[in-house]
Amino acid sequence: MARLNAVLAEVTARIRRRSEESRGEYLQHIDSWRGRGPRRAILGCTNLAHGYAAVSDESKQFLRQLKQHPNIAIVSAYNDMLSAHQPLRDYPEQIKRVVLEHGATAQFAGGVPAMCDGVTQGQPGMELSLFSRDVIAMSAAVALSHEMYDGTLMLGICDKIVPGLLIAALRFGHLPAIFVPAGPMPSGISNSEKARTRELYAEGKIGREELLLSEEKSYHGPGTCTFYGTANSNQMLMEIMGLHIPGTAFFNPYTPMREALTAAAARRVTQITALGDDYRPVGRLIDERSIVNAIVGLLATGGSTNHTLHLVAIARAAGIVVDWNDFAQLSEITPLLARVYPNGKADVNHFHAAGGLGCVIRQLLDAGLLHGDVETVMGQGLDHYAREPWLDDGKLAWRDSPALAADPAIVGSLAEPFSESGGIKVLEGNLGRAIYKTSAVPADRLVVEAPARVFDHQEAVLEAFRAGELDRDMIVVVRYQGPAANGMPELHKLSPPLGAMQERGLRVALVTDGRMSGASGKFPAAIHLTPEAVAGGPIAKICDGDLLRVDATDDRLEYLGDADQFAGREPAGAPAPYQGLGRELFNVFRRAVNDAESGACSII
Repeated sequence: MARLNAVLAEVTARIRRRSEESRGEYLQHIDSWRGRGPRRAILGCTNLAHGYAAVSDESKQFLRQLKQHPNIAIVSAYNDMLSAHQPLRDYPEQIKRVVLEHGATAQFAGGVPAMCDGVTQGQPGMELSLFSRDVIAMSAAVALSHEMYDGTLMLGICDKIVPGLLIAALRFGHLPAIFVPAGPMPSGISNSEKARTRELYAEGKIGREELLLSEEKSYHGPGTCTFYGTANSNQMLMEIMGLHIPGTAFFNPYTPMREALTAAAARRVTQITALGDDYRPVGRLIDERSIVNAIVGLLATGGSTNHTLHLVAIARAAGIVVDWNDFAQLSEITPLLARVYPNGKADVNHFHAAGGLGCVIRQLLDAGLLHGDVETVMGQGLDHYAREPWLDDGKLAWRDSPALAADPAIVGSLAEPFSESGGIKVLEGNLGRAIYKTSAVPADRLVVEAPARVFDHQEAVLEAFRAGELDRDMIVVVRYQGPAANGMPELHKLSPPLGAMQERGLRVALVTDGRMSGASGKFPAAIHLTPEAVAGGPIAKICDGDLLRVDATDDRLEYLGDADQFAGREPAGAPAPYQGLGRELFNVFRRAVNDAESGACSII
C-alpha cells in the first residue's frame, strides 16, 4: 500500500481530534444498541405477531427462530415520476427471493419521499428540496423504528435522498447497511448541445417547443440523469465510502449486470449482520478516514458542491465534525481526474466506459491519497473498490480496474491530471465565507472585480436579463436564499443567463447565500455564503453599484468600498417568506436549521 499523503494524514488527524468527544459518544451509543441483541427477540408476542403477520409461511418459520436468521429491512425511495427511481419498483420482490434462498428474510420496512430537483428547479417546490433530506432521514428512522431488523438495504439515488438515507442509517449505526442504486439512463443528446439550447432560449432566440424537444432528447428514459450532478456524485460517494457492492454505481437499469449487482447486495447484507461472524455495522464503517475519502473522491471527480453541505451533515450524524477548511486543504493536494459534464463534454456513461470510478480509486490509492485500510461492506480495504464487476458466463465476478483510462480525455492520470487541485475553494473576506468551484471556470475568469447588481430572488434576475439590463460587467448578488430564509433552493435558472453573459465576453460572477445546481459551474460563483442574509450576514448590506471582488486566486471575497460606511449601513429588509404549496409546513425546519458550513441541517 502506498505511503499516505502527509496532508491527508494531517487533515484526518485534525478531524479526529476535533471529533474525539462527539465520536466517542456516538460509538458508545451504537454499541449499547448492539449489546441488546436482535431487538425482535425481546419484543412481546403481540408485537412480534404484528411484525410478521403478512409475510409468507416460509418467512414466518425463519422469523420465529428469533436469533438464527437475519431479517433485512428494505427502505426505498421508489416513485415512478423520478426516472432514477422508477427502476426500484421491482427491487423488493427480487431482494426477498434472494435473501430467502440464503436463509434470511426481508421486509419492506417503509418508503421515503423523493422529489426531483429537475422538476422543481425555479419553482416553489424547490424551497422544500434541501429540507427533504431531513424529512427522508426522519422517514427512514420511522421505518426502522419497529426494531424487527438485523440489517438494511437502502434503495435511493438522487440529490437529497442518499444523504437523508445515510443520516438515518448512521443513527441506527448498530445495523449494517448497503446502498442499492439503479444506474444512469443511456446517453441522449450531448450535454453541450443541451446547454447551448438553454442559452439560446434564455436569449429569446428559440421558442419553448424547440427547448422542450431538446430536453426530451436529454431526459428520455429510466435511470439517473447522465450529467455529473448531485445524484451521480452520490453514487460515487457510496462507492468510495465502501457502502456499495463494488462497481455498482454506473451500470444502466434493466440490464443483466444491474440485476446481478442488486442480488449481490441482497446476499451480502445477510452475511454481515450481528447474527454471523462478519458483523459490519455502518456506524463503525463510517469513520474519519471514510469521510476524508469521500471528500477526496468528490474533489478528484469534480463532484457537486451540494456535498459541501451533505457530507458535513452525514459526518455529524456519525459524531464526526468536518468544516470547509478540510475541503479546501484536501482540494490543494487532490488532482482532478475526471472530465464529466459540466466539467467536460462526456457524461457518466462515457466516464464509466473509459475506466470509471474503479480506475480513479486505483490511482488515488496508488498515490496515497485515500485511506486504503478502511472497513467496507465487503471487508477491510478500499482495494475492493479498485476492481470492476463483469459477468463470467452469467455469474458475477470481479477483475482489477484499469490502471489507465481507455480515454484520457475523460479520465485523467496522476501523471497528467486535468488540474493539479480538486477545484473546491473556500473564499473568505469581509462578506463572509463561501464555496467556489473552479473546475469548470475559465482561467481568465478566476478573478472578477465589478459593480454589484443586487436581487432578492432569482426570478428578478431573469426579468432583468430579459429586459436587457444585464449588458455590462457585474457581480450578481442574490440574497435571502439561505436555509433559514427559504430553505436554500438551488438557483439553477441563473445558469443559462449568466452563462450567456459570460459567452458574450462580459466579466460576470455570482455571489449568493443560496445553492447552485450540482450540474453548474462554468461561470464564477461564490455560493453557500455564510452568514446568510437573514442571519445578519453582510450580504444583506450590499447595494447596487458597490464594487466587489470575487478572487479564486487569493481565495478572497470582498466589498471594496469604505469599510466604516459599509459597517454603518442598515441591512435590507428580508422579503416575507413565501407560503402555499406546503411551504408553510416547513417553517419548523427554517427555525431550527444551522448554517451552511454546519451542513444546513435541522435534525443533527
